[in-house]
Amino acid sequence: MEPLIRDFQVLAPNVTIEYSEYVTNDLFDQASKECNAKQGTMDLVLSSSVDQLVKLVNDGCGTSYRSPLTLQLPSWTRWRDEIFGFTFEPAVIVFNRDLVPPEDVPRTRVELLNLLRSKPEKYNGKIGSYDIAQSGIGYLFASYDARGTAIFGRLLEAFGRADLVMRCCSSDLLADLSAGRLAIGYNLIGSYAVGAQRRGAHIGIVIPRDYTVVLSRAAFIPRSSRNPAIAFRLLDYLLSDRGQKKSREASFFFSFEGTLPEEVDGPLWLGTSGLLRPITIGPELLAVQDRAKRQRLLGEWRRSTQPESDIP
Repeated sequence: MEPLIRDFQVLAPNVTIEYSEYVTNDLFDQASKECNAKQGTMDLVLSSSVDQLVKLVNDGCGTSYRSPLTLQLPSWTRWRDEIFGFTFEPAVIVFNRDLVPPEDVPRTRVELLNLLRSKPEKYNGKIGSYDIAQSGIGYLFASYDARGTAIFGRLLEAFGRADLVMRCCSSDLLADLSAGRLAIGYNLIGSYAVGAQRRGAHIGIVIPRDYTVVLSRAAFIPRSSRNPAIAFRLLDYLLSDRGQKKSREASFFFSFEGTLPEEVDGPLWLGTSGLLRPITIGPELLAVQDRAKRQRLLGEWRRSTQPESDIP
């Protein structure tokens, strides 16, 4: 976010912004507490875990806002004039170029499954993904996989046999991939992977060819915001042509038009490839937060990916 914040401050030089970073689940908890208390410190909440933001807005925590820029958003990225997606971010497969030869690079989930079955001695302990109990975005991606592919259960079993390494955050997974502690990362946010590669990480990035889940990182203004006018102004900047251009160049790298950065192995035009499964920001995401469904998915994940002795 730093390049975007600094560019916004060129337009608003008298505005100081305090940016606080959270793990998505912790951000959700803090925003919920401030909403319930009807006072808080947050003027604008940004998160990749859009299901959690939908829950907050549905609980009455958001402020309505409408502008020409919010109205021109794709319909799947806006709900109730309270929550707005401002990025286009596919979930990708990332691999360490020194550890994964070209013939092993998986471009579908079936290819990844077959690789783990055929070369366990090479890849055991070398596959990483989000810990979906800690990571809101990891849980969201897993929930879409669970309903999006018939091989989800088999993929989880393969992850368990391969001693899947689970991390809370994209930065930790990409650091492990860059250092060679991991060979392949599954379901990582594409923008972070492109950023790591441009900073020198020797990694490759693959758009899955069976289907590609795409999220739009979203924002909302809490009802308890003490500076709503400035929050509205920053939101409009993020959605503006200037903000979107800066985002493509320096921050999130992908665009709503579906063009891919040159570093990414994928179709020339992702938007017209037929591979996209966008996560629609709206009431259907409330089902993702349903307590019973969440417990079932977490239970299946734990049984498959953790040794039996480690399961509480």
